[in-house]
Amino acid sequence: MHALRPLLRKSLFNLFAAAFACVVLLAPRAASAEALLLIEADSGKVLQADNATIPWYPASVTKIMTAYVTLKAVKDGRLTLDTLLTVSPTAASQSPSKMGFRPGTQLTVDNALKMMMVKSANDMAVVLAEGVGGSIDGFSAMMNDTAQKLGMTQTSYVNPNGLPADGQITSARDLGILARSFLRDLPEYEYFVHIPAIRFGKRTTGNFNKLIGRYPGADGFKTGFICASGYNLVASATRNGRRLIAVVLGANSGTARAVKAAQLLERGFSQDGLTWLRPSLGTVDKLVPVDASPPNLRDEMCGGHRKRPASDDDDALIAANGGTSGSASATGGEAQVTFFTAGLQPPLMKASELMASAPAATEPVLVYTGPTRTGTALIAAVAADADQQATPKPRGKKSRVAKKPDAADKPADKPKDAKTAAAKTAAAKPDAKPTDGKTAAKPAGTKHAAAKPDAAAKPAANGDQAAKPAKPKAATKPPAKPANNS
Repeated sequence: MHALRPLLRKSLFNLFAAAFACVVLLAPRAASAEALLLIEADSGKVLQADNATIPWYPASVTKIMTAYVTLKAVKDGRLTLDTLLTVSPTAASQSPSKMGFRPGTQLTVDNALKMMMVKSANDMAVVLAEGVGGSIDGFSAMMNDTAQKLGMTQTSYVNPNGLPADGQITSARDLGILARSFLRDLPEYEYFVHIPAIRFGKRTTGNFNKLIGRYPGADGFKTGFICASGYNLVASATRNGRRLIAVVLGANSGTARAVKAAQLLERGFSQDGLTWLRPSLGTVDKLVPVDASPPNLRDEMCGGHRKRPASDDDDALIAANGGTSGSASATGGEAQVTFFTAGLQPPLMKASELMASAPAATEPVLVYTGPTRTGTALIAAVAADADQQATPKPRGKKSRVAKKPDAADKPADKPKDAKTAAAKTAAAKPDAKPTDGKTAAKPAGTKHAAAKPDAAAKPAANGDQAAKPAKPKAATKPPAKPANNS
């Protein structure tokens, strides 16, 4: 009996520690400008919910529904992954992030989906919407009809990409329902939600979801950002055959949302054998919606206090700032995870350290324009896209600017004998008059503008105002666009 007492004390201590940790994790949190949700993918059981039923602007997590509706049409036989779609002027006019293809460019449903889900390309979302629904409005109606059938009672859509719109609303609850439905209804197309990277021509783009390739078992889904919503992320991971879905809305950086999602997932996996200690929170579809307006985080996310414009492609790492880049809860939550897992399983690397590490090496998936190709035809298509990137066509106005020196050099054509001789004499003596010096300086400045076609072409790829290459201030305009990036 005496020999059993140390073992009994140790067991009681571990039980008390686990119970105390649960109390800490379940304690009511102060209201904040973020929403968190953690659920089991199979059962829909809620493991954690903070502000999960408050309406929110979805930003590019909208594209989960765009992919769902498109792939459901593929599954139902209304089109195939090889179906060719055409980039319309409406699609080409979308704000970044986008691929930047010109109207008339064709590509397959398969490639458009990959570009949309990895690069979060807004133009590809419209290409898919017009290909499946005929128009943005027609496809939005299909999205709303699908949302209602799935039980997403807090969701409404007006576009397929999540760019700012008053009627584009969802909640963490509804996004959890959507992610579960995607995995349940479209398991054969699950690949599209966890592609690590794509390569188009010479350009490689990694998935904005930083958990892919970093967090053990991460296998989906999608990020999103606009100024009004903050940084959003729907993420999934599987461990020991158990899959969890985490939703983070309103984080203040791309890394912060990934850290929070990793913390949520780690808590859920750590609690696997201790569910009896936790009160039941029901299933995600039973969470009661809150009747309120979505919070608008524009000032907080895109105000002048930021050192650089906010964007969904946010590479600022928490580790680089000593763990303080995210909200104050980021490091606190991490400490709770460390305490909760102590003594119960080998400790996992801190979430901030995971997000700061390089992703696992992987070969990017090739994407390209034109019809489906394989073998040497695929190699040729990729090379053609790369050549097109390397040799952009000059813009019309740039050519006119380059011709201005010709107009300035025509004084010799004037049939004025005395004045003509004077003009020739002045041309031969550039130091004689300051005005002639100004005339000579103008062609030099024009030649400088014409010597840099790449600088003028770059804003065009981002959908910004590249039509005014002679104005140096045009280069300062693109950073303002990511405020509406998605």
